[in-house]
Amino acid sequence: MRVLFAAPESAWSGFLNHLEQKNPGHEFEALGSFNIQSLAGFDVVLPTMSKISREHLASADRLKLIQQVGAGTEGVDKEAAQELGIAVANVPSANTGNAESVAELGVFFMIALARNLHGLFRSVAQGVIGSPVGIGLKGKTVGIIGLGGIGQALIQRLAPFDVEIMGIRRHQPEAACQELGIGWSGGLEALPELLQRSDFVILAVPDVPATHGLMGFDNLRRMKPGAFLINLGRGGLIPRQDLLTALEEKTIAGAGLDVFWQEPPDPDDPIFQHNVIATPHIAGVTDVSANGIRDAVTENIRRLVAGEDLLNRLC
Repeated sequence: MRVLFAAPESAWSGFLNHLEQKNPGHEFEALGSFNIQSLAGFDVVLPTMSKISREHLASADRLKLIQQVGAGTEGVDKEAAQELGIAVANVPSANTGNAESVAELGVFFMIALARNLHGLFRSVAQGVIGSPVGIGLKGKTVGIIGLGGIGQALIQRLAPFDVEIMGIRRHQPEAACQELGIGWSGGLEALPELLQRSDFVILAVPDVPATHGLMGFDNLRRMKPGAFLINLGRGGLIPRQDLLTALEEKTIAGAGLDVFWQEPPDPDDPIFQHNVIATPHIAGVTDVSANGIRDAVTENIRRLVAGEDLLNRLC
């Protein structure tokens, strides 16, 4: 099999190299960027952060599988792939350790924002002791939008902090309280109540039509004064200009961002002059999740060669 890794060779700290070692006998080629030109000559493509459109698929002459190295497939034209008989599969967060890794970064964002990480660094640099005063998590309310693998991993990790957890789930939200042990749950129509009550709002949903631009300014201004917004999902959930306005007007107290409206973001973007803690889309980039994703991708390549049913096939 000839496999295209649609990313720079060094992306995600040598993930491709480990995948090659796990799959002897197959030929892997790194694209070198996140901009696919042609899929000709490849049996499998790992899109990573690259888009795969109908036009890209028209160039494929032997492609059998689009295998995402994670959960997100919003950049893949699945309808076109299905028409052409090309399988699309992903690696759900809950199956690999990825969800746990992402949730850990979510907890880091909460603590860093609550303790004013930027202010702490300034105090050390200026020789100031005992300042700034932080915000404790005990007794605070955390609103999690998305109760899939990442949301559930967050619930587990937040339990020891003695916080109240509210959740939004699109499907059967009324069952989430009993299933997940949280105090309040609702569908997307209940989002205004969650925003009004939460001290921390965490986005853990994909960027799909129902959620694209979800946290526009109308919803940002529904958040409690002094609340923090954390995005672990996709950049398209928060319109950039609306977030900048909310930060400038202090509609929200700050944000933790692992994903952005464009990737990589402009490091000189004025958004980063405000109380924003940013990480370079690495929430799931840990040894634990890398090993789990590598094994899942390897298994589907094996299944493809053997003519067996693929794991986590979407179409």
